[in-house]
Amino acid sequence: MRKTVAYAISNISQFKKAALQWAQQFDEVTWLDSNKHASNYSSFDTLLAVDGLTAFVTDAANAFEDFKEYQATTKDWLFGYLSYDLKNDVECLFSDNYDGLLFPELYFYQPKKIIRIIGNTAEFIYLNMVDDEIQEDFDTINSIKLIEDKKENSKDIKIRLRIFKDEYFRKVNKMLQYIQRGDIYEANFCQEFYAEDTEINPLRVYNKLNIISKAPFATYLKVQDKYVLSASPERYIKKEGSKLISQPIKGTAKRSKDEKKDNDLKNRLSLDEKERAENIMIVDLVRNDLSKSATKGSVRVQELCKVFSFEQVHQMISTITAEIPKEKNIVEVLKETFPMGSMTGAPKVSAMEIIEELESFKRGVYSGAVGYITPEQDFDFNVIIRSILYNATQKYVSYAVGGAITAKAIPEKEYEECLLKAKAMRQVLEST
Repeated sequence: MRKTVAYAISNISQFKKAALQWAQQFDEVTWLDSNKHASNYSSFDTLLAVDGLTAFVTDAANAFEDFKEYQATTKDWLFGYLSYDLKNDVECLFSDNYDGLLFPELYFYQPKKIIRIIGNTAEFIYLNMVDDEIQEDFDTINSIKLIEDKKENSKDIKIRLRIFKDEYFRKVNKMLQYIQRGDIYEANFCQEFYAEDTEINPLRVYNKLNIISKAPFATYLKVQDKYVLSASPERYIKKEGSKLISQPIKGTAKRSKDEKKDNDLKNRLSLDEKERAENIMIVDLVRNDLSKSATKGSVRVQELCKVFSFEQVHQMISTITAEIPKEKNIVEVLKETFPMGSMTGAPKVSAMEIIEELESFKRGVYSGAVGYITPEQDFDFNVIIRSILYNATQKYVSYAVGGAITAKAIPEKEYEECLLKAKAMRQVLEST
């Protein structure tokens, strides 16, 4: 079905920039970049998929069953996203909050052309129908003159808040009442920042965001007029053979340019009882989700509350693994674990109901997942956080941030954490 040709690349950094620039001619583009973050679960440095031969697009109704049929019929590489609001297919829930972005709930496509970069090698993995274009495309990418990143003459982007500070405090306090009453232990409460009647250059914005953040699950996704520009630090779930890996994040601390202060901030995060409690609650939830698919007794916590440092923040990350039976359908695995625990809460269904009541926007792709499925039935998906979403037709730009609310949450501190998480996106948009 596909032909693979490998090339040694002398300047991999320049080749990557040129390849992403070359990809802009296509209606479907998925760019997944690890930014050289090595881990035990890495499969590549960068993966690019363009030009859909077939596509599957749907709303939440019966989405996973219909997607299962498409995936089984295609039996090929698939790239795309799962929006948070597929929760309505998983459970008896609904989404009635304001939606300025209007993304479909689920979108996957079968790309004609894939470029996988590992080290200094670029593998061109093309469908047989276009394999005669491999050499031409390689030569074209190598001959591209990179566009200089200079500020365009455009009007200032006016970023607005969907809810203001006082309302944020009121809603968090309402969530705390639900916690004190015993309805939930923890819930992820998010707020939206947005700009209307706004046009951006998505590639420029992504490149600037990526330079600032250098995230391990960075994503540039384009499907027609809709874009996801992501600096995600978080993996939702990966399947490698019979093994599942989930790496939820809960716990955030700012960074300092002073090395001593930075180490102190990192150590304080690792010992913070509230942050550890948040993380452990979500680890328990993820263990429960994985157990639905896993072979009995195979769910393991490999790392608990380990602190990792990124360009903007320190993050507390846990790693949970499981083994699944050979006959287990991979789309069922996604359905049984979605949405990810780090963006919902515990108990999961009650948390999602309260989130829908108190939040003021439809999450859509935010806190959903972007990723891929291979012909060998493996997959890998990130969590769409630290991301800018853009609908070019609607001229609507959005980014959202949130945090876990537990019994120990202090609304003022939660609000400060939101602003810390929003810093990179705001900085990028205001300098565009």
